[in-house]
Amino acid sequence: MPFDTLIHNAVLITCNPSFDLIRRGWIGVSGGRIDDLGPEPEDWQRPAAHAAIDARGGIVMPGLVNTHTHLPMTLFRGLADDLPLAAWLQQHIFPAERAAVNPESVRWGSLLACAEMVLSGTTTCCDGYFHEDDVAQAVQAAGLRAVLAQGVIDHPAPGVPDPAQNLIVARRFCRQWLNRAETIRPSVFCHSPYTCSRETLVHAKQLCRDFGLLFQVHAAETRWEADHIRSTTGATPIGYLDRAGVLDERTLLAHSVWVDDADIAIIAERGAGISHNPESNMKLASGVAPVARMLAAGICVGLGSDGCASNNDMDLFYGMDIAAKLQKAVRGDPTVLPAPAALRMATIGGARALGLDHQIGSLEPGKQADLIVIDTRVPHLTPMHHPASAVVYAAKGSDVHTVMVGGRLLMRNRQLQTLDIEEIMFHVKRLTAGIASRRV
Repeated sequence: MPFDTLIHNAVLITCNPSFDLIRRGWIGVSGGRIDDLGPEPEDWQRPAAHAAIDARGGIVMPGLVNTHTHLPMTLFRGLADDLPLAAWLQQHIFPAERAAVNPESVRWGSLLACAEMVLSGTTTCCDGYFHEDDVAQAVQAAGLRAVLAQGVIDHPAPGVPDPAQNLIVARRFCRQWLNRAETIRPSVFCHSPYTCSRETLVHAKQLCRDFGLLFQVHAAETRWEADHIRSTTGATPIGYLDRAGVLDERTLLAHSVWVDDADIAIIAERGAGISHNPESNMKLASGVAPVARMLAAGICVGLGSDGCASNNDMDLFYGMDIAAKLQKAVRGDPTVLPAPAALRMATIGGARALGLDHQIGSLEPGKQADLIVIDTRVPHLTPMHHPASAVVYAAKGSDVHTVMVGGRLLMRNRQLQTLDIEEIMFHVKRLTAGIASRRV
């Protein structure tokens, strides 16, 4: 039987367990999944396919997996830069959310984030925000794969003015989206151990256990948080969460910057995953997460961008570059976190942290056809001695020219197939006009 789509004349970076590289290869897609792949020898005969894409010697690899986003926060891109996290959050972001976040703005802000992710090669994201039903509808319209979490916080929040209703709203969201769309998995996101009570954390985790879902929480992001939790509970943020019983293989910890060896041992023993967000951590001067030590301990670490208010862009190619170089600089060792390790974090590692590694994250027969094609016919990718190094240290999101999720093309030749970017930007500009002056 002919493939639905054949991509040929490509450098395949598989990100499979042996990290196989095929210098000149092809990949066949049928029924939304990878059917087969292999090299193209000199006497290769192109298999039959209903549609063919010539990669022109470019790289075909798994789509990137962004393990920590707040999609609607594209609305606040550049709103309050160059501030410490506490002032940034309390004096600017929370007031801006109260003034500007509503179902309409969430929808358009999420669509803008989806367009940005597709244009830069991300095919899966893990989100947490408010009005998450509207986020989910936007992500579904875009065609991306996602784990989407209703945000939970013990303060009045957009869409949840009464904090006593936060878990009721979260449960309703999970029920609505459980098994509703093949590409979307619901989740619950507790903001942090200092904005959510122990009771809220425990009940939110139980909700996730009831449905078999991922539980997300910001944890050990800043020195202030670490000191505050220790002074009020006698434990580190990780120790506190562990005592509350919320750490297991279906827990994702965002940031985890201020962790010690005991914390790392706890995370490894419980099987929890970590979303590393180096750009956001650097911009807010939160610190540098000990990623090399985490990986050495066997912890699953994925890569995240965080929201556009604390990072400004969602290009995970730059995130990979920063993640690798930052560990080298901090450790004083150029061999720490080599390019293949950084690439794994952005693909199969991120998929594993989200519990999706059986479906995505590598180019292997039977997995979902979530993949990207990178145009390497540009000066900054010439010559290309080592493809993985080229991806991590030289490639840019703008080099991605084709994006596929579940066999469906979301972008071809830099043209979005599911989103009208001009319409989206028009509405975002309309909705955010004067937002800086309205936030207080």
